[in-house]
Amino acid sequence: MGAQDAPDMNDVGMSATTDSRPVHRVYVDGFWMDKTDVTNEEFAKFVKATSYVTIAERKPRAEDFPGAPPENLVAGSVVFSPPDHAVPLNDHFQWWSYVKGANWRHPLGPQSDIKGKEKYPVVHVALEDAVAYAKWAGKRLSTEAEWEFAARGGLSGKPFVWGDQFRPNGKWMANTFQGKFPVKGTDKGEDGHAGIAPVAQYPPNGYGLYDMAGNVWQWTSDWYRPDYYARLVAVGGVARNPQGPNSPFDPSEPTEKKKVHRGGSFLCTDQYCSRYIVGTRGKGEVSTATNHLGFRCVKDAPVSNRSAGQ
Repeated sequence: MGAQDAPDMNDVGMSATTDSRPVHRVYVDGFWMDKTDVTNEEFAKFVKATSYVTIAERKPRAEDFPGAPPENLVAGSVVFSPPDHAVPLNDHFQWWSYVKGANWRHPLGPQSDIKGKEKYPVVHVALEDAVAYAKWAGKRLSTEAEWEFAARGGLSGKPFVWGDQFRPNGKWMANTFQGKFPVKGTDKGEDGHAGIAPVAQYPPNGYGLYDMAGNVWQWTSDWYRPDYYARLVAVGGVARNPQGPNSPFDPSEPTEKKKVHRGGSFLCTDQYCSRYIVGTRGKGEVSTATNHLGFRCVKDAPVSNRSAGQ
């Protein structure tokens, strides 16, 4: 488990993956995982059955944002908003904006909708929203170790879900970013999709799972700490069913509580962030949702069928 430098990868794309090292050995019990990310269609059934309201649809509370002007306390979410000119890549606020009225029903803001996008992965889901859906469905979120075991699909030590090369025989295997990041992606997407894509548009991995790289990030149940892998290695041996650290800590934002994201998204590119590489890690504040973040669920296998190693 973990990531090493991928072949032909530039320093920019891999520079932020020190938290994905050292590579270490893990054992996980058997489990079932959804073939795809949860879709708009599936999430709509949950909302209809439960009348659930996502965090992005709720008005922010003044006590959670002390000092914020009342006019800013409006329901919404974070949306990728590419600038119209080249910008330094050390300030992500240049291409992320809080959009009032953006939520899972309106992924780009109030003027957008999900009509005809029933098979697209649901986005703008915060951790609480994903957990609520999973509980309703009789499932749960995966641990980070379970997620990586599943993503590898039986291929040990490979940089990509599908093997050694990013584009084997010139074939696109995942929905990632093409063009000049973050200013302009190619209009139609060289991989067939500009922006988010419906689920299962690319070949599945060895376990029959789709989109374990690219398209949208996926929540896991582990708290994020950059030194967690080093801690496991220090203990020694094979980590059995690791559940992540007991508490979160991100040195860049020490007051924020973050969980691990996995898989990368349609915005991943070796110009900035190559997190479609297996073993690399993302992170996100638990109440924050975006238009490139979704989730999928897992379910424990019967005791007699629990046997898996990594």
